[in-house]
Amino acid sequence: MYEYSLHQSINQIIFAANPQIDCKEKDNSFYTRFIANATAIQALYEELYGSHPQKKEIFEQLLQTIINGYNHRSSVLKQKDAIKEQKGNWFLSNEITGMSLYVDRFCDNLPSLSDKLDYFKKLGVNFLHLMPIFESPAGESDGGYAVSDFRKVDSRFGTLNDLQLVQQKMHNENMYLMLDIVLNHTSHHHEWAKKAKQGNKKYQDYFYMFDDRLFPDEFDKTMPEIFPEAAPGNFTWNEECKKWVMTVFHRYQWDLNYTNPIVFIEMLDTIFFYANIGVDVLRIDAPAFIWKQLGTTCQNLPKAHSILRLIKQCVQVAAPGMALLGEAIVAPKQILKYFGTDLYVAKECDVAYNATHMALQWDALATADTRVMLAAQHQILQKPFGTTWINYTRCHDDIGLGYDNYMIEQAGYNPYYHRKFLQEYYSGTFEGSTAKGALFSVNPKTQDARISGSLASLCGLEKAINEGNNMAIDEAINKIILMQAHSFFLGGIPMIFYGDELGYTNDYSYLNDEAKSYDNRWMHRPIINWEKNKNITKEGSIEQRIFSATQKLISIRKKLTALADYKNIRWITPYNIHVAGYIRSYGEQHIFCLFNFKNKASYITWYAFKEIGLKPSTVFDHFANKEYVVGNDNEYLILEPYSFAILEAK
Repeated sequence: MYEYSLHQSINQIIFAANPQIDCKEKDNSFYTRFIANATAIQALYEELYGSHPQKKEIFEQLLQTIINGYNHRSSVLKQKDAIKEQKGNWFLSNEITGMSLYVDRFCDNLPSLSDKLDYFKKLGVNFLHLMPIFESPAGESDGGYAVSDFRKVDSRFGTLNDLQLVQQKMHNENMYLMLDIVLNHTSHHHEWAKKAKQGNKKYQDYFYMFDDRLFPDEFDKTMPEIFPEAAPGNFTWNEECKKWVMTVFHRYQWDLNYTNPIVFIEMLDTIFFYANIGVDVLRIDAPAFIWKQLGTTCQNLPKAHSILRLIKQCVQVAAPGMALLGEAIVAPKQILKYFGTDLYVAKECDVAYNATHMALQWDALATADTRVMLAAQHQILQKPFGTTWINYTRCHDDIGLGYDNYMIEQAGYNPYYHRKFLQEYYSGTFEGSTAKGALFSVNPKTQDARISGSLASLCGLEKAINEGNNMAIDEAINKIILMQAHSFFLGGIPMIFYGDELGYTNDYSYLNDEAKSYDNRWMHRPIINWEKNKNITKEGSIEQRIFSATQKLISIRKKLTALADYKNIRWITPYNIHVAGYIRSYGEQHIFCLFNFKNKASYITWYAFKEIGLKPSTVFDHFANKEYVVGNDNEYLILEPYSFAILEAK
């Protein structure tokens, strides 16, 4: 709905304080976006801060912050915005493949990363997610997620100028950049926290701080513990200011108080700072936690979504080429809400992690049974058009088994014993398991736990190498490629975790580092050995076999338009519980994707290709470079153990 008074307020702010903006000519697109989004911005602001005594003055600050964000955007980035807007939802493309990495563990620093871009091009990767690189205290960094300065690159990686040079070089190579912003908390060494410790009331209001245990005890009645082993409780006593501080994650990470609108504006300004570095996708860390309310779990609350929607509307005005990723690793129903609901469908986060499906792949690999995976798809498929997933088999984090109990029950399993089996299987304690992983964050009360371990080690490669078993090595490599292929073709942005493209096994050097030894997730965050990486040119080496197969998967995906995320996936019934199958269609192009999670050959009736209405005479396997004649309904396509087929209908 058009608001005349709001329109006039925007005009007044622009023309009074920003004469450089030409609303009729060069900045007309910005002005149009501003007016188009202004009503939603105001409505969301009122929803969050309508009862604040200074709401009018602070709202004007918000409008000026949006204008400043646009003013600081370079002409190169504004041109890039225009190109992306012409494409529309550019991040849905089948031509984007990503890699997530720790700069220091991958190649030491940002200048060195700049020299590694040819490596990514050789693989086919054109989208880099750099794990946190902004300043965080040694020994209290939480892998970079305890930020002490949101605008200063940590000296371990280089400088802000080094980051900008990497971005410029990536831009010239048509590559995309993703960085993290930690909205939920800061390090207790951040300037705001330091001033709060000194007794500055303004900055104490940036956090949740209490003189006694009255409110902390009330919060704790309903708030779960995130790291019950390493960081029990949700509050930490600070001796300097004699107050209890909310610290949901670790004692050194102070939760920001978004009931204070100044905190929102400060962080929005930081978001625009990242946008104007040239970030293409901004990964919002732990958005489920950003709004706190007594009597709740303080997770996934409605006003957390309102904050994200307000951020999206503001970014759409000032930096429309930057997409937002909500890192919400929550239950399937909750994940979907981060794409937006009601009036804001596809207007909250553009991208989310397909964490549910990631875990379901590991379920299928351990059980050789795809029924749990299939039982979950009705929820995952509700993702709205215009948004997309990050699909992955591995990331920097642990593997949680958070899919719903009824999905397990539909497959005929008991949820408690099923999860117990998976934990034992991947920690290597189950008889016959080839996996070499470890349990992370075991809850002593419920025995719930997550799983650590690299893709290769969880697929059995580490054990096979240690035993010198060539047949087991072959099987482990097949598992690795099967897992990657299954996530690559689902629809969404495939995200490789660095080292997985070469089969890196667990790195146990973290045990010698006091700052990391308590967190076994570091075992799957390897230090890259670039001499070892040269084996990608050595025919028959483990590295060459996995790298070349990954190259081929990326190449196939880029050339098949149907693999873009047009919300065009249909799961098929292969009449075999060991096989997962789906079809991707666009126009006249139809791609059948079949995956055998069993250690023996699986048979798929040709009827499975016909019952959805298509009647192909032949299908061409893009991975095996082989054509099949579609047989009668009583004849079968045979998938070898831990193999797959990417079949285009002809």
